[in-house]
Amino acid sequence: MMTNKTKIALVTGGAQGIGLACAEALAQDGYKIILADIQESAVNAAAQKLGNDTVAYVCDMGDSAQILAMFDSIEAEHGPVHCLVNNAGIANPGDFLELSEEQFRKVIDVNLTGTFIALQRAAKTMVEKQIHGSIVNMTSVNAQVAIPSIAAYCASKGGAMQLTKVAALALAKNGIRVNAVGPGSIDTEMMAGVNANPEAMARVLSRTPLGRVGTPREVGDTVAFLASDKASYITGETIYIDGGRLGLNYTC
Repeated sequence: MMTNKTKIALVTGGAQGIGLACAEALAQDGYKIILADIQESAVNAAAQKLGNDTVAYVCDMGDSAQILAMFDSIEAEHGPVHCLVNNAGIANPGDFLELSEEQFRKVIDVNLTGTFIALQRAAKTMVEKQIHGSIVNMTSVNAQVAIPSIAAYCASKGGAMQLTKVAALALAKNGIRVNAVGPGSIDTEMMAGVNANPEAMARVLSRTPLGRVGTPREVGDTVAFLASDKASYITGETIYIDGGRLGLNYTC
């Protein structure tokens, strides 16, 4: 009988922040971890930090050829992926009227197209080898709400939310579950500017009923839950880790 000790979890964008926290949570559940990231030195350092034979791959998730080559290498060297966490993402903020097509496409290529390519490639092997795997896509509260300065990011995360539903329906007959996690304000490098600005932080907290930002590990633990048998009847869903933000009507 296969246990988590013999299962592989691939986490993209795994060099730091939420991706690394997802890897840590999955490693504690017994998965063999493979980290993928475009930052070579950072992903190698993260793999060394995790230990337990964690493997690092350098991959640009905006390049479909690199994604497919990475999966070929993983399967040849380590075996099939049982859990895929599509976490890699970029924001590329800017004024809506000044945003170029190239800037827009770059975000879509990583956050949406790259997610699709990795999801489809992982699923093909799962189907072929009859693996009842789990795929978790990283969306955002910005799949539901919007910020005008991150138009491409919002569009990509809305697309990833719908892709999650589509893939869940398409792969259900194969016993493959596809879900998503949508973080709100999480204490990562992406929030560094907000953390350093008391007024900006006050605005964030005014929209956060729990009154604090979340931690990367709180996201990672939710991903690990979705990857586990405890979530065996959950597919096509997005769990929002936002401190209550999406339920908030207005502030007084």
